[in-house]
Amino acid sequence: MSSLSERLLHALLDTLLMIGASSLVVLAVGLPLALVLVTTGPGGIFQALPLNRVLGSVVNVLRSIPFLILMVALIPFTRLIVGTSYGVWAAVVPLTLAATPFFARIAEVSLREVDHGLVEAAQAMGCQRRHIVWNVLLPEARPGIVGGFTITLVTMINSSAMAGAIGAGGLGDLAYRYGYQRFDTQVMLTVIIVLVLLVTLIQFGGDRLARWLNKRG
Repeated sequence: MSSLSERLLHALLDTLLMIGASSLVVLAVGLPLALVLVTTGPGGIFQALPLNRVLGSVVNVLRSIPFLILMVALIPFTRLIVGTSYGVWAAVVPLTLAATPFFARIAEVSLREVDHGLVEAAQAMGCQRRHIVWNVLLPEARPGIVGGFTITLVTMINSSAMAGAIGAGGLGDLAYRYGYQRFDTQVMLTVIIVLVLLVTLIQFGGDRLARWLNKRG
């Protein structure tokens, strides 16, 4: 295997590790956060407006910070969590904090689009509120949530490339160190092609899954 192929494979694995670890946390935190935002809002089944306003404000603040600035600002926190501010695992922290509020807002939109009549019907039949969440809101919003998570993954790939350019490793690091700094057009084009293929594959898979869930619903 050529030197470029070895570097490319290693960089791709680093990028997949970054995205994979971050996406698991984003899904585990972002979806419950979206549920809280929906159910505690005006007319929600767990209405709690003060909590809703506080969480909404935190989400809006985090979403408004550009990723590059957020990553630099989080260096002390990142070092505290993973023990370093350099490398793949150091990138997981800012990637997660940047993508979680983004996904939470997208999932929130999907959850709000669930027909309110279904919720009212479930309440009329005496369903407990937690059952409404699990048996009405989440099943009905699944296609939109999957579509939103797919968009989030694509955004995270873009951010991981940016993180790689300043020391996080992955495809961005390969493109910057071996392509940009060494004026190697072949490396740059190869990384771009790999990123395009990766994004296309994720988008295709996410769209197919969303359509399948929509048909099942």
